[in-house]
Amino acid sequence: MIKAFMWLGFTIAMYWMSKKFYKLYPKIWLSPLLVTPAVVIAAVEISGASITTYNKGTSVLSQMIEPATIALAVTLYKHGDVMKKHAWPIIASALCGGAAAIVTSAGLARLFGLSPEVMDSLAPRSATTPVALAISRSIGGVPTITAAATLVTGLLGLIAGPLIVKWLRIRGPIGRGVLYGTGAHSAGISKAMEDGAVTGSVAGIAMLVTALVTLCLAPWLVALF
Repeated sequence: MIKAFMWLGFTIAMYWMSKKFYKLYPKIWLSPLLVTPAVVIAAVEISGASITTYNKGTSVLSQMIEPATIALAVTLYKHGDVMKKHAWPIIASALCGGAAAIVTSAGLARLFGLSPEVMDSLAPRSATTPVALAISRSIGGVPTITAAATLVTGLLGLIAGPLIVKWLRIRGPIGRGVLYGTGAHSAGISKAMEDGAVTGSVAGIAMLVTALVTLCLAPWLVALF
């Protein structure tokens, strides 16, 4: 049990240190969301610790995902006027993005001949983790695969998002927020917050709408494939 709690302390310390380092050198490849998992995985492998031991100590972090998502309501409340003014563009964009994510995930899975179980696991990858896991279980997917796909989606969005913003010259906080929140869920919100509170709030709304769209449409759209 002591070893399990040591992993909890190590994970938190690694995130704290990487966050401090990122503030000094704000390069996308030095993001705490990229550095921390890489270092922790390497440490677990080198030490020979079992994943069960690691999960015992850090399960509390997983349990905090849902409260942390709900806590985004505070930021949304502070910028309620912006949300009301741009409600329909934000909702419409997240709706299209969420539906496109399901269709492309299921379509590519079918194209590459993956099993229906894997297809069901990949379909909800663009929703935030708690929602994605719930959807995966309900449509017959494998939650473990869904969790991994959701993580990869967030990390890829974290890396590609700033490049897309730069190439397409998306300067407004609304456009940036929708892009980050729809394409990279909670990881995208973390990046959006770096642009400003308004961008982060819009990303939060986009993430929630994407999660709702995925929850409602995933079972129906996956069935088409």
